[in-house]
Amino acid sequence: MTCAGAAKARKIVLAYSGGLDTSIILKWLKASYGAEEVIAFCADVGQGEELDGLEAKALATGASKCVIRDLTEEFVRDYVFPAVRANAVYEGQYLLGTSLARPVIAKHMVELARAEGADAVAHGATGKGNDQVRFELTTMALDPDLRTVAPWREWGFKSRTDLMDYAREHSIPVPVTAEKPYSTDRNLLHISFEGGILEDPWNEPRPDMFMLTAPPEKAPDSPRLVEIDFEGGDAVAVDGERLSPARLLARLNSIAGENGVGRVDIVESRFVGMKSRGVYETPGGTLLHFAHRNLESLTLDREVIALKDSLVPRYASMVYNGFWFSPEREALQSLVDGTQARVTGTVRLKLYKGGLWTSGRKSPYSLYDPEFATFEEDAVYDQADAGGFIRVNGLRLRIPLKLSGERGRERKA
Repeated sequence: MTCAGAAKARKIVLAYSGGLDTSIILKWLKASYGAEEVIAFCADVGQGEELDGLEAKALATGASKCVIRDLTEEFVRDYVFPAVRANAVYEGQYLLGTSLARPVIAKHMVELARAEGADAVAHGATGKGNDQVRFELTTMALDPDLRTVAPWREWGFKSRTDLMDYAREHSIPVPVTAEKPYSTDRNLLHISFEGGILEDPWNEPRPDMFMLTAPPEKAPDSPRLVEIDFEGGDAVAVDGERLSPARLLARLNSIAGENGVGRVDIVESRFVGMKSRGVYETPGGTLLHFAHRNLESLTLDREVIALKDSLVPRYASMVYNGFWFSPEREALQSLVDGTQARVTGTVRLKLYKGGLWTSGRKSPYSLYDPEFATFEEDAVYDQADAGGFIRVNGLRLRIPLKLSGERGRERKA
């Protein structure tokens, strides 16, 4: 990590998006920090049209090279799917879209730094946010000797308004304007909106802000049914068509988005200690999580479900706080994955104007036995057995009152 008085890095690999912060950082690293060479690294994790013209923009802003890598399949296969298998949701609502993308970006940034002989990496995360932790913990875990430059902790700019002024002074085109004063981060799992008008939790998001989901009131007037097939806890097909992880998530994004499913507006607890308001669109990811949990209800033992549920907050916090490449997350992932062998089957979902319901589920490993569950006559369950079961379970509830009554009589005697 960079600290006050440390020697300046000569060659830096910058996690570059072409947005406001990283555009300014690229120029600043060359003009003010003293870097001789800055390599702009862009990880394609599903930003779509945001990648258009990125290389030309980076080179025009001062980059010696711009490297763009398509990481979409790796991102979904090795980061999104493991989190879905763990049912990972942070503080009950956030599906970890940004949190899961940062470690795969940082991993490849470290690999590029090694290949290019760079002595440092840099990122555009602020000193108030979670991303600085995620980038830097990943870098430490994968290459402890590689330095990190964090401009937001070093330069004199105090706000994004300062950055916009700097961009105008240096003719740097940026997508943030006074008309849209909020920050966005997009990948194949979600798009996030923070800052600006959203900093007041009482302000409702503007309707024109959303990019991936239709307004529920303008979604189709007929319900949409969709079937998702799972094998070993991972989704493998949509409506019977087998797809690669990235293509599958993209297909679900389209289906859910058209029907207004996947919007979340939350106030979350940042790792650094403050509360932060975030608005997220996670259409396909919402379907994946919902379907996976429904299939687990059919195929997993009660106590396994309870154990997994007790670990969801811990797993989600590890990911949110930047500890993807940590021994505790990897150990917990092994436990989670050990429960998934029989999470195979199909879930049918119904989507309607922002609503999401299960309309069917089936599995060759189903633990549901209609002979036991039926309310009609059966030959496999003796209802009289329930009396003893209840008495045994109620023993610990009866004993305290029984003893308190006996002790009360003793005191009166």
